[in-house]
Order: sequence, then C-alpha cells, then structure tokens
Amino acid sequence: MNPVLEQISKIGIVPVVKIDRAEDALPLAKALCAGGLPCAEVTFRTGAAAEAIRIMTTNFPNMCVGAGTVLNAEQVDAAVAAGAKFIVSPGLNPRTVKYCIEKNVPVTPGTSSPSDIEQAIELGLDVVKFFPAEQSGGLAKIKAMAAPYVNMKFMPTGGINAKNLTSYLDFDKIIACGGSWMVPGDLINEGAWDKIEQLTREAVQTMLGFELAHIGINGENEEEAKKAADRFSFLFGWNTKVGNSSVFSGTAVEVMKAPFKGTHGHIAVRTNYIERAVNYMSTVLGVEFEEPKKDEKGKYKAIYLKGEVGGFAIHLVQK
Repeated sequence: MNPVLEQISKIGIVPVVKIDRAEDALPLAKALCAGGLPCAEVTFRTGAAAEAIRIMTTNFPNMCVGAGTVLNAEQVDAAVAAGAKFIVSPGLNPRTVKYCIEKNVPVTPGTSSPSDIEQAIELGLDVVKFFPAEQSGGLAKIKAMAAPYVNMKFMPTGGINAKNLTSYLDFDKIIACGGSWMVPGDLINEGAWDKIEQLTREAVQTMLGFELAHIGINGENEEEAKKAADRFSFLFGWNTKVGNSSVFSGTAVEVMKAPFKGTHGHIAVRTNYIERAVNYMSTVLGVEFEEPKKDEKGKYKAIYLKGEVGGFAIHLVQK
C-alpha cells in the first residue's frame, strides 16, 4: 500500500471538507488537528479548494491533506501544485487515474460495483473509494465485493457517521472512512471552530473506544497475590483465577505474584483499534511508547506507555 494511504489507515477517519472561503482553511485545520484528526479531503466543488489546500499544507506540513471530487487532469495538477498528498474522485475515470499514476500521486477513485473493482485492478490499484457507501449497499456490499477481490481494500464515504463508523472500521478490508459529520458546512461558514474541534474529538473517541480493562497490583509473592485476589473476590462476588505470573479477581483486578511494571502496578486500557490509538496518542498527544507485544501476524497485542501516571504503568490492549 502507498505510504500516504498507510498514514490514512493509521488515522482511520478522513474528514471530507467543503470550503467556500479560503480564509476558513487555517482555523479549520487548527480545529481538526486539535481535535485529533490531522487529515482532510478538501473537495474541488468550490473555487477556494486549491488555495485552501495550499494554506493547510503550508501551515500544517505534517497534516495529511488531499483533494476530493477531482474529475480531470487539470484539477489533479491544481491540487498537487497546492500540496495535496492524495487524490479522491467520486467515480472511476481511467484517464484521471492513469494521470495520477503517471504523476506518482496516490489516487482512490469511487467504485460501487464489481466491474468498477476490476477496472481498478487493471489500473494497478489496491485501494478504492466506495461511494456513496450507505446508498450503494453499505458494509454488506463491501464484504460481498471483497470476497472475490482478496487484495483490494476500501475507503467508504457517504452516509458514514458516529453511529455506524466502527461497524465499518471493524472490517479489516477497510483502511479508513470518509465523512463530514464532524465538519458540516454550516459550522464552517459560521466559523464555529470550537464546535468542529469538539465534534472531531468525539469522532476520535468513538473510533478508539477507550475503556478500563483492569488494574494490576504489584504483589510481593504468590501467597500475597492469592490472598489479595481472594479478598477482592470475597468482597464483590468475583471468581479468583490463578495464572502463571498473576492472580485475577474477576476481570477487573490482577495481582502480580512479584513486583512488575509501575511503582504500584499497572492499568490496562482497552481500545477498538490499538494501532490507530498508538498513532493518535503519539502524533497528536506526543505520548512515547515502549516496544509493543505483537501476535504471530505482526499485529499489536499490547503496548506500554513510557513513564508512569500516579505510580502506575499504563498499557493499551486490543479489544
């Protein structure tokens, strides 16, 4: 997969933005980045699109900004000259796709049928837009089309919102979802940047779904660990389960048989998508991480944040 598309996959959500006034680009980019989505697809449906992309990419060089609703080679040139890192189109125009490939610009054309997918494969693409997603059959349609085209991945846009976002992202053939619910045109035109930042932050939290998994307590030895776990089980009606290195009381409390990470212990936090959580926390929040534990497929199982919070080590685990 192209490195830019890999970056988009780690972000998970692509805000689809229609900008009528170029001067709105800078505060909008600030709101998106502050809310946790350093990414935008600026649609070429207005005359301000190219200048808006230029403003965003100049002031936020690490932001992944692309151009949407690109219909021809002239718009590709204008978008790339302004700093666009990727191109998105509502349909699959072979001439436009070939032009992007010649220019070495990642492009995700719109598709909605097996015939579209086969054209994309013939053109050498491995990621396509699925548009309009909900109106074209939604997740069920994507899964049906993905079955025979095992190497193709999708970026659905159209009808995606906070309620159905994670159902799409749970399917491993979907790299990210495009949507405008956090950047509605009326809020952009009103200059409601605080509200856009809030909606963006809510979208990120919905996607990542952080929740407490368990609290780990450092015990001195196996006997003390069993004693502490049994006490929790007695108090709250949980079951004690003895493991190799720790004793669990229910699923909420883990008592280590010997001192482990953290002065007092560790806290495990579950997330829907651990690699996207790591990307968000590192690039947006500036958090540093230790080396992750990975499964046999190379995917993250757990990863510790560097340092402690209140004497506890913190680690993420995949739901």
